[in-house]
Amino acid sequence: MAIAAAPEPRSSAEPPAWDGGWWRGARRIDSPNFGPRPPGTPVRLALIHSISLPPGIYGADAVERLFTNRLDWDAHPYYRRIRGLAVSSHFVVRRDGEVLQFVSGDERAWHAGASSWRGAANCNDFSLGIELEGLEGERFEPAQYDAVAALLRACAARYPVEGVAGHEHVAPGRKNDPGPGFDWRRMKAALDDLGLTFPDVA
Repeated sequence: MAIAAAPEPRSSAEPPAWDGGWWRGARRIDSPNFGPRPPGTPVRLALIHSISLPPGIYGADAVERLFTNRLDWDAHPYYRRIRGLAVSSHFVVRRDGEVLQFVSGDERAWHAGASSWRGAANCNDFSLGIELEGLEGERFEPAQYDAVAALLRACAARYPVEGVAGHEHVAPGRKNDPGPGFDWRRMKAALDDLGLTFPDVA
């Protein structure tokens, strides 16, 4: 189980932001694709991805089905390329800003694959996976930036998150998401007071 940061003081009338590793700001959809984090491993990284199924198609439930092992592999020709894939992410942020959560933040989701951040391999061990409904190279919606900012603030209040990175930064040459359509400067400016590190972008 990950090492959690001390909870922020709050009034007795204020409801908790988290139920264990589940953020109350998200709609919970349990995925079977997860496992324990290595003992004593803190959550240090928030890892941004992009996803759409089929690629470039938004608003359907195919991502939810993929992360819960219910995707009909014969429903679209593209799915033949990923047939049998068992993956998950902690969070998905839809185009309208709705946040879905598939795996407890205290557990290890299967989103990063072969990866490395600050010399530490296997980013799944110490990261939170955040998938944005979108396609690498395309722009993301204002509602998604607002939702991710709120989510990252909540995550930083519970876990000792040090930095935010994209899948492309921890698996260069293998992954390209979220891609050039993601505005890292905007994200950094929205969270500047938290002291998180961000990728160096032009």
